[in-house]
Amino acid sequence: MAFPQSFLDELAARNDILDVVGSYVSLQPKGGSYWGCCPFHNEKTPSFHVLQDKQYYHCFGCKKGGGVINFIMDIENLSYPDAVRFLAKRVNLPVPEDGESNGEDRLRKRLLDLNRDAARFYYDTLQKPEGAAVQAYLNRRQIRRGIAVRFGMGAAQEGWDHLLRAMTAKGYTKQELLKAGLIVQNKSGGFYDKFRNRLILPVVDVRGDVVGFGSRVIDKSEPKYMNTSETPVYSKRRVLYGLNLAKKTKRPNIILCEGNLDVVTLHQAGFDNAVASMGTALTVEQTRLLSRYTKELILCYDNDSAGQLATQRALEILKNSEFTVRVLQLPRRLVDGSYIKQDADDFIKFQGPEAFERLLSGSENGIEFRMSQVAAKYDLKNDADRIAYAAEISQILSTLDNAVEREIYTVRAAEAAGLTPDAMRNEVTRNYKKNKRREQREQTRREMNPSATLQPLARDLRYTNLRSALAEEGVLRLMMLDDDLFDGIPSLHPEEFSSPVLGKIYKLLLNDRKLGQNHSLAALSGELTPEEMSHFTAILQKPESVSCARQALDDYVRIIREESARRSGSQEMDPLLAAKEKYKFKKGYGGKNS
Repeated sequence: MAFPQSFLDELAARNDILDVVGSYVSLQPKGGSYWGCCPFHNEKTPSFHVLQDKQYYHCFGCKKGGGVINFIMDIENLSYPDAVRFLAKRVNLPVPEDGESNGEDRLRKRLLDLNRDAARFYYDTLQKPEGAAVQAYLNRRQIRRGIAVRFGMGAAQEGWDHLLRAMTAKGYTKQELLKAGLIVQNKSGGFYDKFRNRLILPVVDVRGDVVGFGSRVIDKSEPKYMNTSETPVYSKRRVLYGLNLAKKTKRPNIILCEGNLDVVTLHQAGFDNAVASMGTALTVEQTRLLSRYTKELILCYDNDSAGQLATQRALEILKNSEFTVRVLQLPRRLVDGSYIKQDADDFIKFQGPEAFERLLSGSENGIEFRMSQVAAKYDLKNDADRIAYAAEISQILSTLDNAVEREIYTVRAAEAAGLTPDAMRNEVTRNYKKNKRREQREQTRREMNPSATLQPLARDLRYTNLRSALAEEGVLRLMMLDDDLFDGIPSLHPEEFSSPVLGKIYKLLLNDRKLGQNHSLAALSGELTPEEMSHFTAILQKPESVSCARQALDDYVRIIREESARRSGSQEMDPLLAAKEKYKFKKGYGGKNS
């Protein structure tokens, strides 16, 4: 929907970007702005900064950027209207609803209401005789009533249309139930409940909305587990089961499990910092979510081959993050003379919370886990295996940037293989130098191709005429710096721009100027895609000096018109002149943004 400019200005004024971003990211002042580790990609060295005076953020690593509304859209996974409402609620600012909210926003609200009512229906069913079979299952799993209530557990009874009839009686349509993933349509066009004869586990996001459902059968039927499919309000990559509760924990870390019922059992045993991914391996989006609440993760996946693989994948994702990562390896359980796998739920039931706490205290860090996994592949009494082990482990150790850490684990690896520390150290150092040389070659290749570094990150925004586009960027910077510079300048039309996205931004800024309005990133957030806004903030990072702004503007306009005329006449620019212009604009007009 379109919000009034005056309302958006007030919203941005009350939601200072430093305060908003600072509630999610630890920021430190440096050189006139504030720096921290980016919440949108994994990094240890801060490349994310907030400019309080200009009220926008930009990451030099992943290139994301924008105003305060863009930040909330990204960090909370919200649409533009929902992000506006989120910020308005934060400062108790009434939202001028004009009834023109788009269909997507109306559908999202409708589905969230439907999920809430469906969760209540399942919860009420569990308390009635119709839920007796599910309650018996909970009793067998030793899940107490109090913990079932805390997680909002429910029951889907046997039958084909219990939920369908209850929700349509409340006024929801079958199409809405389909979009929410709560019913299924058969080949003959009929509809039936998706979840039947199952324990229901509502999935609640960190804002308290029911976004989907997990479920488990209570008998031997298949599939054992069934979750909500992707919907307009639910993406399994962006949610973690139990995080709405775990975010309140007093423990210093968060335990990441495989299954929903592992989370339930751990919370019941006093480990209220447990969460689980929803039927998928750990994703980058989930790590961003976790980074708001902790900087230490403990991976507690099942001790079968699938669990070990999931641990390896999670460690790869977390390798360059700011998280401290530990791995809790659950021991196998001896049953009738054989050792069988067990998950966190099994371990708590058979060994007790105290044993789990001891296991938690002795959990390995990520590199120790990877070393033990490599060592398990080889017979370290066999010379050929020792050579192969040294080659593989040295590759892993060479990726450690911290020299002290690299030395400690190099010595430990040498001891495990029965090699001298010097021999293993030589292998690690050789691989480390090899990695650095490769990184240097890649950096040099990028620096030798300046036109590539001047192009937008998003492929669909790439420039077809670099000389004109760089001049167009300059015009946009000057409009944001000093709109009065354009007084007396012959009108420059958006159609003369070679880049569609730059022409689009120029048209929006030009409209502000005609209406006598200040340029507002809050208003632009509703007109530009996240990729377009990120590119715009990247443009604003480039140097531009007010002291020679008039001359710069004249040059920019001249170049844009030359290139526009050249395109109209299908003329090509001299390659040497084009190269000179690239370097000229890369160097800029001097000074810093002011």
